[in-house]
Amino acid sequence: MLALDVDGTLTDGMIYIGPQAEAMKAFSVRDGLGISLLRQAGLKLAIVTARQSSIVEIRAAELGFDTVIQSASDKATALRQLALQSELEVSEIAYMGDDWSDLPALSIAGLAAAPADATAPVLRASHWVSTRKAGQGAVREFAEWLLECQGRLQVLLEKYRTGGR
Repeated sequence: MLALDVDGTLTDGMIYIGPQAEAMKAFSVRDGLGISLLRQAGLKLAIVTARQSSIVEIRAAELGFDTVIQSASDKATALRQLALQSELEVSEIAYMGDDWSDLPALSIAGLAAAPADATAPVLRASHWVSTRKAGQGAVREFAEWLLECQGRLQVLLEKYRTGGR
């Protein structure tokens, strides 16, 4: 399973608020394809975020996330609950985050990952660090790395080459 933070991981961390208090966030379509590849490979996908946002629900539905946990003030507890619900050990969950609130989850995840522009404590706590910034392909790079490690990347790539998604 891969669990992802949203702001500063799936997005560049910016939240745009309009005059009518409407919020907007930008998501990378490249990250989206990486998430889709993980789903095609059979990985379970989850979002664990401290904020509450209908935007996150919409994007998670578009990408086929299995679980969305919002308003998670304690992300380690959320990760443990996620493992229990999914009948996994916490050590079977990879977690990608960018800021101090992600440190508890990163410390218990089986594989801790971060975008290149994560905070220094998160970079130090991570087993894997992207060369890309958040919202600019960091999740895609991680997805491809995971798939390569599992020996599944070339099979998926070949499907795309031949048009058989």
